[in-house]
Amino acid sequence: MSEANIAKKAQLVEEVAAKFEAAASVVIVDYRGLTVEQATELRKQLREAGVEMKVIKNGILTRAAQKAGLEGLDEVFTGPTAVAFSNEDVVAPAKIMNDFAKTAEALEIKGGIIEGKVSSVEAIKELAALPNREGLLSMLLSVLQAPVRNVAYAINAVADAKEEDVA
Repeated sequence: MSEANIAKKAQLVEEVAAKFEAAASVVIVDYRGLTVEQATELRKQLREAGVEMKVIKNGILTRAAQKAGLEGLDEVFTGPTAVAFSNEDVVAPAKIMNDFAKTAEALEIKGGIIEGKVSSVEAIKELAALPNREGLLSMLLSVLQAPVRNVAYAINAVADAKEEDVA
């Protein structure tokens, strides 16, 4: 192997390790058996959610995971492997991959990384069951607004009662 090739691979390992470290979540899948249309649709859905999907050689992935300090991914990096990286939304790649795997049986989730920790297929599927970031924020906002709304209703009820007493 030429020195230029070795340098290129070392650079790729560095880039992938940096992506592993920066990602909020990573989902690793076996894409073998997807049609071109299915793969295109999957990439489109991921891109719209701000998730980057790459097909990377297992040797590069293994070295990058070791460099990023991620243990226990060796058995995941077998066969054809695609990796979805999300830097902002932890739920998005898991949700999209899990939902897509329901319609495209060829897509198989192998594992992933959630906030820097290696995760099993079960953990990825549990994460996929959660609402996305916007859904969680709207739930939080609703919970925070409830006390204020209740106080407003109580004040309004008192005002209505006083109006009835005056009339």
